[in-house]
Amino acid sequence: MPAAQRLRGREAVRLHFTVITGLVLCVAAFWFELKRALGGNALSWAYVFEWPLLAVFAVYMWWQFLHPGLEKRKGKKDPQLDPAFSSMLERWQESQDDLERSRSHESDAPDE
Repeated sequence: MPAAQRLRGREAVRLHFTVITGLVLCVAAFWFELKRALGGNALSWAYVFEWPLLAVFAVYMWWQFLHPGLEKRKGKKDPQLDPAFSSMLERWQESQDDLERSRSHESDAPDE
């Protein structure tokens, strides 16, 4: 599977323009709601905190679109089993095999 390429060219410029426009709108809406909240509108306090959160989310999404598949490229290491538990794992796998064999023998037996 090929690695995802970083966004470049015209698409990147449009993405940058979109995030800048979104951030400008978030700042303007934050300032507007802050003035209303300080003026006595209690509901505006919720928006005072909402607009910065939306701006942070916009920056996060901008970064994800700009660098697709970054978390996949880091590579996750397979968890290693502690050697002290390897014998327990082997016994458990043997008991699973025994269970499967006994189930297959039960299904092969003729019904009376």
